[in-house]
Amino acid sequence: MSAITAEPKETRHYRRESKSGGWGSPIVYFVALCMIAITIAPVLYIILGGFRSNSQITTDPAAFPNPWMVENYATVLKMPLFWRMMWNSTYIALITALAVVVLGVMASFVLARYKFKGRNAMYMLFASGMMFPLAVAITPLYIMITKSPLAGTSWGVILPQIAFSLPQTIIILVPFLAAIPMEIEEAATVDGCSRLGFFGRMVIPLSMPGVITVGILSFVGSWNSYMLPLYMFASEEQYTLPRGVAMFSSNHSQDTAQVLAFTTLSMIPALIFFSIFERRIVGGLTGAVKG
Repeated sequence: MSAITAEPKETRHYRRESKSGGWGSPIVYFVALCMIAITIAPVLYIILGGFRSNSQITTDPAAFPNPWMVENYATVLKMPLFWRMMWNSTYIALITALAVVVLGVMASFVLARYKFKGRNAMYMLFASGMMFPLAVAITPLYIMITKSPLAGTSWGVILPQIAFSLPQTIIILVPFLAAIPMEIEEAATVDGCSRLGFFGRMVIPLSMPGVITVGILSFVGSWNSYMLPLYMFASEEQYTLPRGVAMFSSNHSQDTAQVLAFTTLSMIPALIFFSIFERRIVGGLTGAVKG
């Protein structure tokens, strides 16, 4: 008589979970594909629209380019004003991201590693800054800047962007810096390392995922900023690309294909930048949540 080996309870439970998960997987994939399609479809429409003529867009708005036309993109790339706007966006975004990273790391280090009276209140003050969007403060901000030497300069946009990016930066970086074991700091102190040396040699390298994350978010946020350039810049030579897209759309409202080409070229740098560093952003945010 052959012996019958009973199946372990854990194996039966795993098989039941696998079967239920198997039934649910197609639904999950279907929902994910629908969300991806909803997100990508408008972007693809804008990109492909730049390769079409106005007559093609009017006749069949949803069709593919036939024939493909590169004249719209070539015309935009030959515009000196487009490259001027590209430089303005790059300059403002880089300065904003650099300042946000430097100031955010220093402020987060103090809030995360030192105990002093009012520390929690200060942290809550920075956290509450995320509750107030730029649109709430744009009118008093505009009045204040127009009456100062910053009026009509790039710093009239850069400084407010730094201020409104710091709350998010500190919320992300404080968990990173607080998670660094105190034993490392004590060992560095015993070896003769000063607080400033510990900050530069240990804190910055260990918190680099969070630093890169806040830098990327600040850069992309500044690049896509529209409201501040709208209020602060009066000359076309000072416009950033988002403001330039709105201006170009108004001035060339009859040339839909060229407007789509201009819009595509304006958003490509931010898309490439975000795509390259996507994993670092996710990793940095995950580390902040764990911390």
